[in-house]
Amino acid sequence: MQSNSFKIFVSVLALFITILACAPFGGGSSGSTQPAPTLQSAQLPSTQATDTPAPASSGGGKYFQEDFSGNLNNWKQFVINASKFPDTPPQLVKDTFGKMSVGVKDDYLVFDLESKGQWAYAIYDPQEYDDVRIDASIENRNTNSNNVSLICRYSPDEGWYEFSIENTGKYEVYYGQVESDGATLIYSKLLDGAYSKFKTGKNTNEIGFSCVGRTLTLYINGNQLKQYDDNQYVLKKGKIGISASSFTDPPALIGFDWVKVSQP
Repeated sequence: MQSNSFKIFVSVLALFITILACAPFGGGSSGSTQPAPTLQSAQLPSTQATDTPAPASSGGGKYFQEDFSGNLNNWKQFVINASKFPDTPPQLVKDTFGKMSVGVKDDYLVFDLESKGQWAYAIYDPQEYDDVRIDASIENRNTNSNNVSLICRYSPDEGWYEFSIENTGKYEVYYGQVESDGATLIYSKLLDGAYSKFKTGKNTNEIGFSCVGRTLTLYINGNQLKQYDDNQYVLKKGKIGISASSFTDPPALIGFDWVKVSQP
């Protein structure tokens, strides 16, 4: 049998070991402990290259096809009041005027312009481009006079290039610019003509516009139409966009099925 003194020694040693195990390491204050750091989940950067087409309607890449199956968060819209044009220059307005709507419906971006002189624009806001091509499939849903346009190198300060075509097949290329008053629009015509094979009336056409260096190239239904070298305004970069316009005999009802932005 073990002696009583040995048992007391063992008990004291066990108590001492227990106290050491429970004591905090480091020189913290008595009775307080520092919480252990927690790992935070990090947002990893996207691995998608900028020259890879983004998913439809995501607007996530430099080059992409927009199928209008989502929202218009990436498209900045503005309206020009040309109801008194040509007697009064067209004016940039803060809000819409007359009766009109622009929005996504059944996977189309629909411009429903019910008053005269409504020139509505949608600019793709996240990206700027130097050399670029933009194509679009456009459905004309009535027979009243209207224009549809493709825009490249848009800048509110420097201006933009605009390829505009009427539902009759007549087309123009403009340099557009907002005057120093921040409201008045000036459109300088660079080129015009007519395309006899344009599908008039209630029909669908595909139009394209490329801006490469100083050369502007027009396409209609897969055919190269014209080229123009701009040696006057020489815009170097900017955003792309689309537009639809009503004139003196509204309504104009136009649906954009898709817009494709690609490297020319």
